[in-house]
Amino acid sequence: MVRRSAEDPSAGGVQVIARSAQILRILRTAPDGMTQAELGKQIGLARSTVHRLLSALRNEDLVETSGPRGRYRLGPVIPRMADAARRGGLDELHPLLEKLAREVNETVDLSVLERDRATFADQIPSSQRLRAVSGIGESFPLYCTASGKAFLASMGVAELSRALPGTLARLTPATITDRPTLEAELDQVRAQGYALDHEEHTEGICAAGVFLGRISGVPAAVSIPLPAQRFYVREQALVRALVDWAADVRTRFRA
Repeated sequence: MVRRSAEDPSAGGVQVIARSAQILRILRTAPDGMTQAELGKQIGLARSTVHRLLSALRNEDLVETSGPRGRYRLGPVIPRMADAARRGGLDELHPLLEKLAREVNETVDLSVLERDRATFADQIPSSQRLRAVSGIGESFPLYCTASGKAFLASMGVAELSRALPGTLARLTPATITDRPTLEAELDQVRAQGYALDHEEHTEGICAAGVFLGRISGVPAAVSIPLPAQRFYVREQALVRALVDWAADVRTRFRA
């Protein structure tokens, strides 16, 4: 009987998948990439084995490198796969977003948390001529947007520290740039269950936002952005509609 080395990918498909997944997890935490030698040392495999695994992953665009001796990084397929998985789980929310948009007759945005940014994953545009609309895939700072502040208020101390930039840049005259003031507002968001953006990211645009929780494992928030002139006269009605809608959605996804 021929005994195969535990480091030999031909020893079994399950082991190859496990080792390949290990490489991808390590590269996920190394935005600057890693050399083949660095990967081998961290995983504890022979250089020849790591080379074969990396070659197979590179052929599938799961990793990429700048040259034969370059640093390996996650390949272009990974973000597309992650986006497909994320969208698959969040697609269930689309008809519920449509329902909210019909109720308030304004744009409704679904955002997901991506490190220190809120990224639009879905949107139901308002039918009104004067409306607030952004493109799917656009991302925005957390500290000056309704969904962003809703995300921040859901975080623990360590996560909050990582999500906030060292300097809170002033984007409009209303932007909160003082950290204690922002922290006090986040306490208020936690107490009331919703966040507000009073022209803090874009002059002339306001929004109300809520953190939904993890939907299919993805931190998600929903906001209603609209021109300031309509927001200020409808603020309380919009907040009530959003908070009630979010409570219903959370119940559905817990069921």
